[in-house]
Amino acid sequence: MKVLLLNGSPKKDGCTKRALEEIITILNKEDIETELIDVGNHDIRGCIACHHCKKDNKCVFNDIVNELAIKFEKADGIIIGSPVYYASINGTIKSLLDRLFYSSHFSKSMKVGAAIVSSRRAGSTSAIDQINKYFTISNMIVASSSYWNEVHGSNKIDVEKDLEGLQTMRNLAKNIAFIIKSINLGKEKYGLPQIEKDYHTNFSDGL
Repeated sequence: MKVLLLNGSPKKDGCTKRALEEIITILNKEDIETELIDVGNHDIRGCIACHHCKKDNKCVFNDIVNELAIKFEKADGIIIGSPVYYASINGTIKSLLDRLFYSSHFSKSMKVGAAIVSSRRAGSTSAIDQINKYFTISNMIVASSSYWNEVHGSNKIDVEKDLEGLQTMRNLAKNIAFIIKSINLGKEKYGLPQIEKDYHTNFSDGL
């Protein structure tokens, strides 16, 4: 069992990283393997809707996004971390997620997804919602915690003082571990749900 964690902050050792580290500690105690990758300092361009991925099953821009797709396919869960910029996730992680989810065509059904954000003061819940939409369109299970998945502060030292935020990260990690283990047991006994994919309505009838 493995969880992939993406740090979308351009600061490798900032608030977002500290929150992810708290999650990793608990997941490892729960015998869940983890891999943390700093992506916020990469030069990642957005999707250009060229549909190259439909032919070659990978993005036309052969960068870290294609590398992450391979890791994502093998993982049981993924945690996306981002700082909050103007009540949204930052541009780099947005471009990455657009391309990662659109260009990777493997089934994400019943993988566990979690969004975590860091903000100085506000705008965090809208950023969390933004990340969660990638999971809910992909038939994934969204993990929650005892509060919204966020920490507060302007730097790592501030986050250390956010005791409730760090507690929220620990509770989130425990929930993720439980969900992944439960899904694996369910797969063995019942198999995965059979998902229909026959219809693709584009409202061409004007409705």
